[in-house]
Amino acid sequence: MKKTIKIMALTALVVIGFAGCKDKNKDAAISNQKITIRTQQVSAQDVEQVYEYTATVEAEAVNNIAPLTGGRIDKIYVEVGDRVSKGKVLVQMNENSLKQSKAQLDNLKTSFNRIDELYKVGGCSKSDWDAMKTQLDVAQTTYDNLLENTRLISPINGVVSARNYDSGDLYGGLPVVTIQQINPVKMKINLSESLFQKVKVGMPVSVKVDAYGDEEFKGRISLIYPTIDGATHTFPVEVQLPNANSRVRPGMYARVTVNFGTSHHVVVPDEAIFRQQGSGNRYVYVYKNGKVSFNQVEIGRHIDNSYELLSGNVQDGDMVATTGLARLKDGLEVNVENK
Repeated sequence: MKKTIKIMALTALVVIGFAGCKDKNKDAAISNQKITIRTQQVSAQDVEQVYEYTATVEAEAVNNIAPLTGGRIDKIYVEVGDRVSKGKVLVQMNENSLKQSKAQLDNLKTSFNRIDELYKVGGCSKSDWDAMKTQLDVAQTTYDNLLENTRLISPINGVVSARNYDSGDLYGGLPVVTIQQINPVKMKINLSESLFQKVKVGMPVSVKVDAYGDEEFKGRISLIYPTIDGATHTFPVEVQLPNANSRVRPGMYARVTVNFGTSHHVVVPDEAIFRQQGSGNRYVYVYKNGKVSFNQVEIGRHIDNSYELLSGNVQDGDMVATTGLARLKDGLEVNVENK
């Protein structure tokens, strides 16, 4: 009985060993099996460098009209929506302080004229003349400042966009009225640093405003900011849009299109772009001599079903992998499926 048990145990070990060898051989066969991929030849072509940016329309200038000191608002001459010209009186503040200052100024002018006549004939000293002249200058400056803050005028041509008081109210800190210059209007867009050397002041742009559908408005680049944001690698650019008929209003949503001409770049199909998980990096596998190589690329415009490559070691005429990208690695030998 014991002899039979030993024979059965030995037989089991042999079977297990044989099965283990078969599994190892199977794993080895699988590991040696090449991945089969499809490839596509890529080419370089002229690509229009057209970029679209979203923006919010802004007034060219915004002025908050308010006095430097408090007081009663005697009269507001404009309403929201009114168009105003530069120099127009918008608000009349209480004049009591101005009248007192005017009376003091007139008295000092009279006194100065007397001492000036005396000084000319040697009737007073130069120091007395200087002291009176200083008093007169101070009074004149005080009067001018009060006058400027009693009759509030518009510094620009524009439209009244806000009114925070009524006639007779006490001024409480908010602007009495706000004037916005809306001819022209402007938009701010952020361009990639790769375009820093290409963008120029005066370049034409086209603008579409959601309120007017596909209608195009013509503008131009009016200002290029001199520094680049280190976090986003972009820089601001201002676009100016003529607006003589005031159809485009501040706050509207706009799309700005800028054309930088054409560039000769390699274009690859969508399916050849491998996006590394957890990062914004993009890669392309180039097939050559039975192997694939891993190449980081920077993509540009999306054209139909392809991407323009702005950088990366992918050349005109290269064969790139379009399937199985997630299973590939640099230097891996592969088979290519014939379509």
